[in-house]
Amino acid sequence: MSDGGAAGRMLLTGIGELVTNDPSPDREAGPLGIVRDGAVLVEDGRIAWVGSATHADARVAERRERRTEREDRRDGDEHRSLWDAEVEVVDAGGRAVIPGFVDSHSHLVFGGDRAAEFAARMAGQRYEAGGIRSTVAATRAASDDELRARLAGFVAELHAQGTTTFEIKSGYGLSVADEARLVRLAREVTDEVTFLGAHVVPFEFRDDPAFGGDADRAAEAYVDLVVGEMLDACAPHSRWVDAFCERGAFTAEQSRRVLEAGAAAGLGVRVHGNQLGEGPGVQLAVELGAASVDHCTYLSDADVAALATSDTVATLLPGVEFSTRQPYPDARRLIEAGVTVALASDCNPGSSFTSSLPFCIAVAVRDMGMTPAEALWASTAGGAAALRRTDVGAIRPGMRADLVELAAPSHVHLAYRPGVPLIGRVWKDGAVTA
Repeated sequence: MSDGGAAGRMLLTGIGELVTNDPSPDREAGPLGIVRDGAVLVEDGRIAWVGSATHADARVAERRERRTEREDRRDGDEHRSLWDAEVEVVDAGGRAVIPGFVDSHSHLVFGGDRAAEFAARMAGQRYEAGGIRSTVAATRAASDDELRARLAGFVAELHAQGTTTFEIKSGYGLSVADEARLVRLAREVTDEVTFLGAHVVPFEFRDDPAFGGDADRAAEAYVDLVVGEMLDACAPHSRWVDAFCERGAFTAEQSRRVLEAGAAAGLGVRVHGNQLGEGPGVQLAVELGAASVDHCTYLSDADVAALATSDTVATLLPGVEFSTRQPYPDARRLIEAGVTVALASDCNPGSSFTSSLPFCIAVAVRDMGMTPAEALWASTAGGAAALRRTDVGAIRPGMRADLVELAAPSHVHLAYRPGVPLIGRVWKDGAVTA
């Protein structure tokens, strides 16, 4: 039997637990839409059929006949289909299969290392957003080829850990030329590119004697650059605009300027907010119709209520709290209020240097009040919602064939066996990833 190594027509069968994220009356109750002893038929990189393995042979034959009839009508009998002979049969051997993870928040294009900063935090120093500036200096000093090679390594990490769709933010250039090259490099590996020029105010503005040490004047001057020349250079390579609406970064008014300018340039809106304390980020995100507001560590009752009555996803980033020793966000509070919750890695060199969504799932279950099912949904379908994608995050006909086989009989093992490499074969658009 094949391992499904090439995109085409594949029947993945013998699945002990198939998580579809597509509930229906004939499946187990709950958001995961679990099929026991399941099978998935893939055709040309898309899901063609999902159901019980006992019905798989009949469904393959049915689709073969339909395809043959279509080809006969188009090409004549001399070009009859060999569709059924070309189906690769892949046996999951009773293992669980889940949708590919959707990581809706990462910062993967950067230079340098901040291991010393991490060690200092573990020794008791407090995390502040200003550490970003050290990465900016290292990123500016790196060549395109150096950044590209490092990015390729991170993408390989993501695939090896079951992530098949991922977003990448800029934010470590903070000059027109450097931000433009970061989004350009990110676009080489993903369509989900976010322009985050409004990450922090760069040191050359903070230290400019023209502002006389006035941080507000420096920030306003930098925002002028972000919404003007920098946005013009970055928008063609980006799908999203983001702003770090937080103390030590940008005020609500400054963030609004950036986000509205990005929206006017045709970009979707995302927000970093409420990471270091209660603040205006969530309310601004909801007001502007942002696809997501990310972090959500400190929320007022009004913030939760606003999210619950909006289409804005609350994206939680447990790797950050793990790496900074801040309190974890209360996912249970959000879920019970009816908020759509996503989990993402926030992979970055300063506050969350992990690319592992299985790790984030384990932390969310252990420390954030999520069940294993809720955490898996949040890292697949929830991530897709945060990116406003309807072609990933679930296993149902018509969607991309992004599948992950677990070296375990159930998705529960992702939290039950933390730190154990449970990701087996990974298919992106029906092809096994390298």
